[in-house]
Amino acid sequence: MLLAVDAGNTDTVLGLYDGKSLLHVWRIRSATSESVVHYESQVRLFFLEASLSLQSVSTVVLSSVVPDLTPVLRHMLLSLFGKDPILVGPESYPELEIAIDHPHEIGADLIANAVAAHTRYARNCVIVDFGTALTFTTVSAAGQILGVAIVPGLKTAVKALFANTAQLPEVPLQLPASAIGKNTVHSIQAGILLGYEGLVKSMIRRIREELHGDCIAVATGGLSSIIQTLQDEFVEIDRSLTLDGLRLIGERLS
Repeated sequence: MLLAVDAGNTDTVLGLYDGKSLLHVWRIRSATSESVVHYESQVRLFFLEASLSLQSVSTVVLSSVVPDLTPVLRHMLLSLFGKDPILVGPESYPELEIAIDHPHEIGADLIANAVAAHTRYARNCVIVDFGTALTFTTVSAAGQILGVAIVPGLKTAVKALFANTAQLPEVPLQLPASAIGKNTVHSIQAGILLGYEGLVKSMIRRIREELHGDCIAVATGGLSSIIQTLQDEFVEIDRSLTLDGLRLIGERLS
């Protein structure tokens, strides 16, 4: 079996694969203040509850965009599974050229997204990842990561509004029926969610124009299904796209 670990700014997501089949997905809060023992106990519990043996894992792949957490997770994974995890970086998948100014600046999760999308479609593609940040990663049919656009994610935008305004509450991420808010909660939902709907559509349109109209879009991330009115923009919405990219990288390098 293969264990894919994606350490993001909010959560660390673990996916256990048997071949191409994703058997389990687990989440742990990404807290740099926690020890190796904390993460080790969490993963042990996941395996225990699923009646799985740690020895059944033959390959471990780690993607991290949290530098302070990376050594903690590497230590934990080595301790549990007896092998240093494959750490994803710009050189992990040479079949996919990173055609940007500074390849080491691109997030490992975005590399995994690009690997998964290009493997599935081999077409010009923009991967829209609805996470702590909202990212647009453009991959060419020829196998090049052409570039990335980044804006604050939905929850990040709501939290920023809540933290920096005295009278505005933190609100649930629910799409409102109208763009004209009749109360404070609906006003924030209209501004954030309908505003982001327009943002995403505009970004996809502009990327398609730069690629002369030939570009599909794929969505991933924990919030990828929140704005239901965007579903027709995507050929696929796959919350596990990053994990699948890590699986492909792990299979290639193991």
